[in-house]
Amino acid sequence: QLRLVESGGGLVQPGGSLKLSCTASEFIADNYIISWFRQAPGKERVRVSCISRIDSSYVGSVKGRFTISRDDAQNMVYLQMNSLKSEDTAVYYCAAYPGAWFSCAALGSERWDTGYWGKGTLVTVSS
Repeated sequence: QLRLVESGGGLVQPGGSLKLSCTASEFIADNYIISWFRQAPGKERVRVSCISRIDSSYVGSVKGRFTISRDDAQNMVYLQMNSLKSEDTAVYYCAAYPGAWFSCAALGSERWDTGYWGKGTLVTVSS
């Protein structure tokens, strides 16, 4: 079954950069929408970014700073995070949802838990 593993988290200073990776156990390019989520202790889960075969999206707080991309041959999805802020501190999760040719806008919060999830990687932004 599909398994996802996140990596690349760590400690970074405000204003710094970090690149997260999500590695899938099988071919996903034509089959799944991939999303990055984050959750900080005591905070609600937020969909940070999403990528499908037809579009991509970002939550407003990260627009212009984060970039989602994928390497289909490697079954990997990335989240490049620049100009990091303390409020970006959270556990970041990669999740996959069947339907690569749907818009990310179709992935409402009611569907978030229907996907395949990795175990997360911790990003800490602190000076």
